[in-house]
Amino acid sequence: MHGKQTGHYPLNHSVCSVYSVVTHPTPKFPLTGRTGRAESPAVSVETSREKFQAYLTEQGLRVTDQRLAIFNAAFAQKEHFTAEQLLDCARRLDDSVSRATVYRTLPLMTGSHILREVDIGTGEKFYLPATSGNTQVAQVVCEDCSKIFEISAPFMEWYGSTVSLKLGLKPVSQRLQVSAQCIAYRSSGRCPNRRQP
Repeated sequence: MHGKQTGHYPLNHSVCSVYSVVTHPTPKFPLTGRTGRAESPAVSVETSREKFQAYLTEQGLRVTDQRLAIFNAAFAQKEHFTAEQLLDCARRLDDSVSRATVYRTLPLMTGSHILREVDIGTGEKFYLPATSGNTQVAQVVCEDCSKIFEISAPFMEWYGSTVSLKLGLKPVSQRLQVSAQCIAYRSSGRCPNRRQP
């Protein structure tokens, strides 16, 4: 597998590490490249916070303590998370955060491009801070453990534009997602990516 990767574990794994924002202003997410190519520069948490606050102001919305707690909880995450997992983490920072506020804030965070939304077809959406500076990302989803790997895919923009232009169209959005099976799990019954309870 090439490029950047990180993952999400939906079962038996707590994704809440709310204190890393406080202790580490720029948390290091496991997005190391394996190709040796130069990766896009990382976007700092502070830059993302400023972008989010500016977006709220542009939308005529207030920058509240609850929205900032949701931001801090989201940017403390090292793996993909759901809205419910974010709610649990945000409430550890500010117990006044409501479920409705989380569900209203997530579209604002994706709309300001500080958070990526990932839909793997299970009916539940996953999110990850867009800290890598790389917008061309593909997902490889393991069908056996549901882990989501994010892979740098710099060819996507070129391919999408080339194909669209040949059809007389202009691309608006694109995504590449691969469903895969764990070879080790299929042969031995043990998946190296599956967290044990």
